[in-house]
Amino acid sequence: MQRLTVTHRTEYRYATPVAPGPHRLMLRPRETRELQLVSFDLLIRPASVVTWAHDVSGNSVATASFSGLTDVLMIESRMTVDLYAPIWPVFDIAASAQQHPFHYSDEDQTDLGALARPQYVDVAGRLSAWVDGFVMQRPTDTLALLKDVANGISGRINYQSREVEGTQGPLETLDRGWGSCRDIAVLFAEAVRTLGFGARIVSGYLYVASSDVIGWTDTGATHAWVEVFVPGAGWIAFDPTNRAVGSANLIAVAAARHITQVAPVTGSFHGRPSDLLGMNVDVTVALA
Repeated sequence: MQRLTVTHRTEYRYATPVAPGPHRLMLRPRETRELQLVSFDLLIRPASVVTWAHDVSGNSVATASFSGLTDVLMIESRMTVDLYAPIWPVFDIAASAQQHPFHYSDEDQTDLGALARPQYVDVAGRLSAWVDGFVMQRPTDTLALLKDVANGISGRINYQSREVEGTQGPLETLDRGWGSCRDIAVLFAEAVRTLGFGARIVSGYLYVASSDVIGWTDTGATHAWVEVFVPGAGWIAFDPTNRAVGSANLIAVAAARHITQVAPVTGSFHGRPSDLLGMNVDVTVALA
């Protein structure tokens, strides 16, 4: 077990006082048997009214509503979590799904719905043709296939931190040969969806004891990865950025069909576009 503390601070600065609109916050971790939340605090300046709800994917979503004007908006979450995920996980995949291709049960297929369908236009089928190159034979071992696709992506795509908002499409990442962790996660999710797997994008935080892991800084990092649904084992975490399988060192905050649905902080303000001087995000992840 590891006990970790995470601080995530987002600050907006404005040239003149503006009126902040409602802000949607996805900052509270998803609790599972492998991740237990010990404490969570949310600090917001200026003062706001905060309401909580769960979205369609079961993520905790806070909405902060403001009154009045401000030239600085600060949103900071502080949490302590216990991680129980093993470094070398064993997945109890159902006998019916140990070989690919396999069929989800009618119930699972209905519930997975759009999670098992590609979300980006690919009229020529370029991505599915590329992914098909990882299928050595049919049938083939399911877990080995998923690992091969993840490793194939990390072998072809160079990680590059990117502070600009937005995410590249999977074909754009494939063509460029580089991307951020969120770009790589989107590519992997789309790739396995072309093979018929249900997959969802996960956002959260990454912690490792050494600094040689991709996407890690000396203080910590937000991170994005993918969970694939495999009968028997359930949702299996894949971090193609780091060629990792399993949830060790991953603190999941939100999971959804599309990367745009798991942004930590989104909102607006009433004023001129030029009023926004800048945004700064600081994340620290450390042993408690």
